[in-house]
Amino acid sequence: MKTAYEILKESGKLTREVIAAEVSSSVIDLSRETDESAEILPLTFDDLKGRKVFWHTASHILAAAVKRIYPDAKLTIGPSIDNGFYYDIDSDIPFTPEILSVIEKEMKKIVRENSRMERFVLPRNEAIALMEEKNEPYKVMLIGRVPEGEDISFYRMGEFIDLCAGPHLFSTGSVKAFKLIQCTGAYWEGDSKNKMLQRIYGVAFPKKEELDAYLERMEEAKKRDHRKLGRELDLFDIYEEGPGFPFFLPKGMVLRNILEDFWREEHRKNGYQEIKTPVILNQDLWHRSGHWDHYKDNMYTTVIDGNDYAIKPMNCPGGMLVYKRRIHSYRDLPQRMAELGLVHRHELSGALHGLMRVRCFTQDDAHIFMTPAQIESEILGVMRMIDSFYSVFGFKYSLELSTRPEDSMGTDEQWETATAALRRALDDNRKPYTVNEGDGAFYGPKIDFHLEDSIGRTWQCGTIQLDFQMPERFDLSYVGQDNERHRPVMIHRVIFGSIERFIAILTEHYAGAFPLWLNPVQMKLLSINERNIEWCNEIEERLTAEGFRVESDHRSEKLGFKLREAQLQKVPYMIVIGDNEVGERKITVRSRKEGDIGSMTLDEFIERCKEEIRLKK
Repeated sequence: MKTAYEILKESGKLTREVIAAEVSSSVIDLSRETDESAEILPLTFDDLKGRKVFWHTASHILAAAVKRIYPDAKLTIGPSIDNGFYYDIDSDIPFTPEILSVIEKEMKKIVRENSRMERFVLPRNEAIALMEEKNEPYKVMLIGRVPEGEDISFYRMGEFIDLCAGPHLFSTGSVKAFKLIQCTGAYWEGDSKNKMLQRIYGVAFPKKEELDAYLERMEEAKKRDHRKLGRELDLFDIYEEGPGFPFFLPKGMVLRNILEDFWREEHRKNGYQEIKTPVILNQDLWHRSGHWDHYKDNMYTTVIDGNDYAIKPMNCPGGMLVYKRRIHSYRDLPQRMAELGLVHRHELSGALHGLMRVRCFTQDDAHIFMTPAQIESEILGVMRMIDSFYSVFGFKYSLELSTRPEDSMGTDEQWETATAALRRALDDNRKPYTVNEGDGAFYGPKIDFHLEDSIGRTWQCGTIQLDFQMPERFDLSYVGQDNERHRPVMIHRVIFGSIERFIAILTEHYAGAFPLWLNPVQMKLLSINERNIEWCNEIEERLTAEGFRVESDHRSEKLGFKLREAQLQKVPYMIVIGDNEVGERKITVRSRKEGDIGSMTLDEFIERCKEEIRLKK
């Protein structure tokens, strides 16, 4: 057998950028031997799987540096994550920013040493003995969970040895540029009953320019943080009396209602009927739907009249009951039911993050009940609708097909049929997509939409899930052309994902400077002195009657101060009224984006704004 490196070299696929290989959907080290007859794909840092290998190696370099400086520190786990890596460490030394700088310097030494990443395996008893010798109790605990008879994989990097399944880079020298971002607390295995560890986060890149660009984006992201902007713009807040339960303030409610009105208008156009289902339903329903078996740890429960109830974490079981209320004919299908449904899910306090990760949120759900023959056309219809939605907000997006997970319901045949239907729809859609094996919902495969915001970050929002299981569990049916009962197929679908999270994404995407149609305050009237207030009041009355959201500032402050304040509040248009404007019955307009626009009549300004709103620029 030959190594992946040798095979790729002989096939002409090896370049300086290749850092790992993929064989039969498994990622391996370039130094690993493999079957020459299998298809071997080269992976670079540009591939997500390649990046994960790169970041995993960086996490080992971090661990090795910590052990050199603090030999008594105990290592736990150090995986790659979506935007870098971390390592959880048990140490009495608090890893302050100053200490992170010292660790970074030691990491640079390890990179310069360019040590080979050498894999070796040991039997279970020898693996435990090795980690006991190195005084690594967490590693011993992890090895103890491996079934008897299985060999344990390690990686050696100079004098440093770590328990690891891999894969890794050839050597440490490939990690040219890195930065330790922060250190936070993290419970061992995410359980608050366990010891609190220190989690060091980092990022790494093959080139310094890439790291610099990433850090620049991080700085920009800090400025756009929706939690900061939400408070500054008076949109929303979260209080210690309700961690994970957001409060929407008056201006935030304006933004939220605009999004919901837009959602309702588009759904009416696309043949959906809106429903509303209860927040609390009895526990038997959640057993029937399968959520209790797969989701109970995230559900809040209560007792009413001696019976067990659950606060809904999802809207779908309620949608099943609505469909089942009467007999349907094949002529009634598809049935498209949409719901802005408030759901509650228990999240660990450490996972909460502004509006991005909360304990209660509103899903813009829809459930489509259809015949098997309608599957592909309905999926394509939803894809077109989602595309239309995202284009309004200026989002690009990528598509991902997620297949059957290990923890799933249903037969192989059902899953194969459902997955094939999604693949056909994606192929007919004629847009590129990737496949995420094993990441589907427990009841069916799905298509995920990953939005790209204005600074290049991606967010998973929309999803289309095809489900053969719920209709069966709830014994749903329709009467076919043959006058017999048949089982419908169902689509679960969201576009925003959750209203709260989408508002957070929009806030960061626009940096709080929402377009005119979305902005809670569309224009602000600034009077220069008391003589101008009467004309200001007339203007405000007219603009309000035309449907615009207007505020006035008649304080006896300097105009420059008022303009700066309105600009900080991200108001799209500032209307200045002085003696000249009163005399000419005109207005002077300043745009948040364009600066001074000049003098115009009120009618001209109204037409300009109406056109901007109509086009949703």
